Amino acid sequence: MTIQEQKEYESLREIRLESTTLRDGVILKMQVDKVRVCNGNIATRELVRHLGAVCIVPLTEDGRIILERQYRYPLDRVITEIPAGKLDAAAEDPLEAAKRELREETGYQAAEWIDLGDFYPAPAYTDEKIRMFLARGLTLGERELDADEMINVFSLPLEEALAAVMRGEIPDAKTQMGILKAAAYLRTIHP
Repeated sequence: MTIQEQKEYESLREIRLESTTLRDGVILKMQVDKVRVCNGNIATRELVRHLGAVCIVPLTEDGRIILERQYRYPLDRVITEIPAGKLDAAAEDPLEAAKRELREETGYQAAEWIDLGDFYPAPAYTDEKIRMFLARGLTLGERELDADEMINVFSLPLEEALAAVMRGEIPDAKTQMGILKAAAYLRTIHP
């Protein structure tokens, strides 16, 4: 952190005064905190704690992205996504989690893994952090879906997936971010 960033952090930081856990679930912990904001006022913050997750943009030799279609209960619809999953523990290596999730959900394994960085999907109310990977050198094996997973796997050329993101046909944030970052990486950083 630079000196300027440290000064900004100190001037904007909120101090937790009390915290109430509403639910401590398998995936999420929900809490309400009372905080003192930088001008001295007291505010309430509702937040969701999450161990973190990974998402993968699996790219075939001929430039196709392996995608998934699955029903998402909160939305009551089937949407297109890249393979992804939560960390099993806070200390789990994100790359190992990504390898596991890719294999379990799609059956693919990758020879090359490129770290595309982290993002926070909704920092106003959750601390969830998602690590993105580009996976290449794919080989197909058997899937190992969880008992509650129903996933249809298909592929699209990268350019078609990118166009679908830009047309608003892929509403999932991690999928949009992964496709955009993978395309940028392939065009500018490692053509």
